[in-house]
Parts: sequence; structure tokens; C-alpha cells
Amino acid sequence: MRFLIFLFLGIFALGCAQDKQPILGETTFQKKLNAEFRDATMSPLTDEDRKGFKGLSFFDVDSSYVVSATLHRIPDSPWFLMKTTTDRESKERVYGVLKFELKGISYELKVYQGEELMTQEGFEDYLFLPFLDNTNGDESYGGGRYIDLKIPEGDSLTIDFNKAYNPYCAYNARYSCPIVPRDNYLNAEIKAGVKAYEKK
Repeated sequence: MRFLIFLFLGIFALGCAQDKQPILGETTFQKKLNAEFRDATMSPLTDEDRKGFKGLSFFDVDSSYVVSATLHRIPDSPWFLMKTTTDRESKERVYGVLKFELKGISYELKVYQGEELMTQEGFEDYLFLPFLDNTNGDESYGGGRYIDLKIPEGDSLTIDFNKAYNPYCAYNARYSCPIVPRDNYLNAEIKAGVKAYEKK
């Protein structure tokens, strides 16, 4: 009888160990994102897709896609309604323009601040950097990707394209995601960050 109990416990423990797959990822950012996607309370995935989810696909981490940018603030810029993938519109303003060099070429991107988000605790200094590039629709999501930034004390900040991620609507049509403005198109292949999502 004791043998059967121990056998049952051993099989049960093995089953639990198999259910508890390790969180995949090469960096803290990648592991955090994969953990969120596996968590039913946070994941944008449908319940069905989440059951088979093992991890997102990422480009190889590349330090050449970590750049120093100069922030040119635009004081008192007007609020406007940014279109989204649904009928909803997001009230945003251009906080400033980020100028930087990537692989020896100069670029600039507008960085945005959301009216609603800036009133929420913990997001007072949040900046939203959406961008398009030449991998969209092929290796990366067709609608472009986002990077989260914070308002710096000075006029410089770091853009880490290895932390570029897809909007939630890339995974689930029920989400409403800001559409990346055409002004924020980079005529380059940004082979960094999250790749296009493929169901497995």
C-alpha cells in the first residue's frame, strides 16, 4: 500500500514538473514578456493559443541596436486623436523628436505621450515610441512595433531596439492598438526585438 502511495506521488510530481516549463528567454526583457504571455491574467493570447504557447520568437540580441538619442522636446504641443485598429481613438501629443544614429546613418522618430496614461500612477513619465521598418510584414509584425521609454532628466536617452514588442492586436483582434504614424517609418531593417507571431 505504501509503495502504491509513493508511486502515485512520484507520478503526480513528474506531471507537475512537466507542466511547469521553464520561462524561455535570453534577456530579462524576453523572460518577462514570455512570463506575461503565459499568465492567464495578463496574456493577450486567446485561451486556446495560450495552452500551446512556449515562447515568443525574438531576433538575436544585438548591441548595435542599442543607440543613444538626443531628445528635442516640443513644449505645449497640441493634443490629437491617434487612430487605432478599432473605432477607438487615443488622445496623444508629440512629446518630442528623438535624433540618433544607427549603423552610421542618422534617423529621427517622434515620441508620444498619452493624456489618459500620464494620469495613472507609475506612468507619469511614460513615453510611447511606435515605429515602422523594413522587416514589417515579413520577419516582424506588419503593423509595426512599440518601445516603452521614460522622460529623461536631461536631453538624452537610450533606445534599445532589442526591447521592441508587438501591439496586442498582433495576437488577438479584440484589442484596440494605436496605429503607428507614417512619420515614424525607419528606412532600415530593424532586426531586433520581437518577431512576427506564428501560432504553434
